[in-house]
Amino acid sequence: QLQASGGGLVQAGGSLRLSCVASGRTFSTYAVGWFRQAPGKERDLVTVKNWSAGRTYYADSVKGRFTISRDNAKNTVYLQMSSLKPEDTAVYYCAADLGTHLPSNQYEFPYWGQGTLVTVSS
Repeated sequence: QLQASGGGLVQAGGSLRLSCVASGRTFSTYAVGWFRQAPGKERDLVTVKNWSAGRTYYADSVKGRFTISRDNAKNTVYLQMSSLKPEDTAVYYCAADLGTHLPSNQYEFPYWGQGTLVTVSS
């Protein structure tokens, strides 16, 4: 139901845009988040936005560098990543939850896309 894409190899300081397309449902009534999981580490919340509630969260490590946005016509949520660092290297996942709240951890998201690998070289 969620399809993530856009990962790849990029040099430090570069940019990349990830996409998360929903099929069978519209993002308009969902909170959508992006998580990442580096090798040997836990899955961490990067950002989450609930457009209905008008609330957004960014992890401190990505504030000012990453932006979550939505294209309603394409039923797609994007994660624009700029000024990438080697420590941003991870598998990135998009996830969605129905409602007006702002989920804060992976256990609150019932819908997940497959991961897309982002590798940032130094």
